[in-house]
Amino acid sequence: MAAPLYAWPWEVLGSCKVVVYGFFLAKALYSRYQEESMKDAWSLHIFIVCMLRLLMYQAWTSYSNMLFLTRNRQIVKKGVDFTQIDKEWNWDNFILLQALVAGVALYIFPTSATLAVWNKTGITTAIALHVAISEPLFYTIHKSFHGNYLFTNYHSLHHSSPVPQPYTAGHATFLEHLFLTVVIGVPIIGSFAVGHGSIILIYGYVLVFDLLRCLGHSNVEIVPHQLFEIVPFLKYIIYTPTFHSLHHTEMDSNYCLFMPLFDALGDTLNTKSWDMHKKNSLDSGKNGRVPDFVFLAHVVDLSSAMHAPFVSKTFLVSFYNLRNRLHQTWTVPRFGFQYFLPFAAEGINKQIEEAILRADRLGVKVISLAALNKNEALNGGGTLFVQKHPNLKVRVVHGNTLTAAVILNQIKDASEVFLTGATSKLGRAIALYLCKKGVRVLMLTLSTERFRKIQKEAPADCQKNLVHVTKYQAAQNCKTWIVGKWITPREQNFAPSGTHFHQFVVPPVSPYRRDCIYGNLAAMKLPEDAEGLGCCEYTMKRRVVHACHAGGVVHSLEGWTHHEVGAIDVDRIDLVWEAALRHGLKPVTTIINY
Repeated sequence: MAAPLYAWPWEVLGSCKVVVYGFFLAKALYSRYQEESMKDAWSLHIFIVCMLRLLMYQAWTSYSNMLFLTRNRQIVKKGVDFTQIDKEWNWDNFILLQALVAGVALYIFPTSATLAVWNKTGITTAIALHVAISEPLFYTIHKSFHGNYLFTNYHSLHHSSPVPQPYTAGHATFLEHLFLTVVIGVPIIGSFAVGHGSIILIYGYVLVFDLLRCLGHSNVEIVPHQLFEIVPFLKYIIYTPTFHSLHHTEMDSNYCLFMPLFDALGDTLNTKSWDMHKKNSLDSGKNGRVPDFVFLAHVVDLSSAMHAPFVSKTFLVSFYNLRNRLHQTWTVPRFGFQYFLPFAAEGINKQIEEAILRADRLGVKVISLAALNKNEALNGGGTLFVQKHPNLKVRVVHGNTLTAAVILNQIKDASEVFLTGATSKLGRAIALYLCKKGVRVLMLTLSTERFRKIQKEAPADCQKNLVHVTKYQAAQNCKTWIVGKWITPREQNFAPSGTHFHQFVVPPVSPYRRDCIYGNLAAMKLPEDAEGLGCCEYTMKRRVVHACHAGGVVHSLEGWTHHEVGAIDVDRIDLVWEAALRHGLKPVTTIINY
């Protein structure tokens, strides 16, 4: 059973708790409509302050996750994983709590006085009260919560997050945030009590308070060490991300709110604080650890673009660790539709080439190309770059061998399949593999020449299993469709009821038929020992990556020294599949809902 005041009173509301903010806005709008006394303007101020606070934490978190800016400034060199994300999901509870406390206080102690916009004496009073009361009060309470009972039953929740981030600041129990509400309220209430309150004071103090809390939990060292060398005493006035990060890792020092002076006075100042801060500050100008593997992704559509900062050059989006190997995802800042514009091809290839050369200079071992980055018409499945730069040390991998393996292992007991995109790299490999297994493959293509070329690659006794078709009507009795080229709802209608659509087309086709099954893009689940993975790839579930990504992972783990570009070696499909399973990658069957 949880300790008293551990849980939040509105946990049962879930995400519906945000409706409470609407009450403040509704009250303010109603007050304005009825032209009541100015006291109801407080409801509007409470609402605006809450929205600004939420925006503050979101902005800081977004900045912390812009790895192309912050990777060399990170203090804890780990990623925020899904476990931590789930734990901190309700990080914003404290903002709602403080809004409700403010609303109740104003209801009990109503005021009709006109609120001043600015009062210099009030600002000075608030600063004095913060230093004299809020700082020592927080220090004392915080240190107490590191005692056995309070830590075990309350404060351990806050410290359960292995990687500090701005949201971590709000990840604590109801009791702890009641105390924090007192801490943040003292300077504001005190200033108003002596008659020097103002609107600027409320907005300014609360937002600066949040800014400093976000700073301390950001896990990004942005405070230059030179600042403390120029003004030595300043290091006792304002803490740094490194200072507070030490508290999270060692937990027996650095208890202060924002001013290390109180740790110095209480003899709880971590002696490594300044040296570590200087080291982290200096290291920000150096390149960090070189990744062992890079997955070179691209933006697909507007929804996927919302999950990453959009810049003009290829940039780092995410990372995770697997068996002491650093894996990173870089993104080419181009949308999916741009890959099909003839005039854009040269620019896209230049972006991909520069990313490969950068990986080569850094010492990356393997770089895997995402779907459209290895488009046959664009660069021959990566062949263009390998031929242009024959001395590359980094291995360029399209990952299509494993993609083919994943699709082929989803097809069980099929005697006949219908294949669109039949003459593409994947289409060719799938057709040749299946025909050798005795499966009849209806290959949809208008090019007899390309069909004949693929058919001649098959063993003589298997060539009869490859059938050239030019219309979708040819598959009216085939319930296994392998889709490598976009098909419209009209074309889907030619499939019989119960058809399973397997896909390797990007983006995947829209599910139109209720009586059919639509598989997602080929994918595999990363091994259980992958650490720090906290974001999902396009259309994929947690810890699941596209097969071409997984193919690069296998290439890296196996230590293979060849490039995997151009045509797929059909004879290696089973070998790559077995290697993937041996390394702990798991096949997944994902279905797109109608």
